[in-house]
Amino acid sequence: MMKRLVDIVVASIAILLLSPIFLFVAYKVRKHLGSPIFFCQERPGKDGKIFKMIKFRSMKNALDQQGNLLPDEQRITPFGQKLRATTLDEMPQLFNVLKGDMSIVGPRPQMPEFLEHYTPNQMRRHEVKPGMTGLAQVSGRNNLSWEEKFDLDVQYVENRNILLDFKIMVKTVDVMLKREGVNAPDQAVGASRFTGSQSNSIVK
Repeated sequence: MMKRLVDIVVASIAILLLSPIFLFVAYKVRKHLGSPIFFCQERPGKDGKIFKMIKFRSMKNALDQQGNLLPDEQRITPFGQKLRATTLDEMPQLFNVLKGDMSIVGPRPQMPEFLEHYTPNQMRRHEVKPGMTGLAQVSGRNNLSWEEKFDLDVQYVENRNILLDFKIMVKTVDVMLKREGVNAPDQAVGASRFTGSQSNSIVK
């Protein structure tokens, strides 16, 4: 109950304070990419329950001759790349937090098709609500492998408390300002290769 209260208070204050930036980004998305401004994607939440995560659009809706969406690398624009680099495309998830689908702090939600490839230990990341930021995001971000990220997610689940959440929130602001790990090469591996590895230590 305390965590939910913190989520509501922090999300509400953030929406209020960031509303000018929110409106500016919405305008820029509309100008560069057109409508719709938002992009909704299904992600697994607590206990694997599927919800629709909201983000600002960062890609064009370009189609091939068969009417299928082109690969991401062909639809992403320079504007979209900059938007992702600043993580401002994630701001609409504050409304997911208010709705109760997400928390401010928790494991970042992944694609639903990855669920069947998780080990039993990795599935523990779904014992809590997914978060806008998490232990993995302040411990290396894109510099970490998928295995390391999942290890940190489970470490968070095992050690979660309000004090740790506040530490991660503060560290998140620092990481965003310094843009740590944003431009690192993508080390994502296939879902079938998700295996347990030694995790980094928890935020001090």
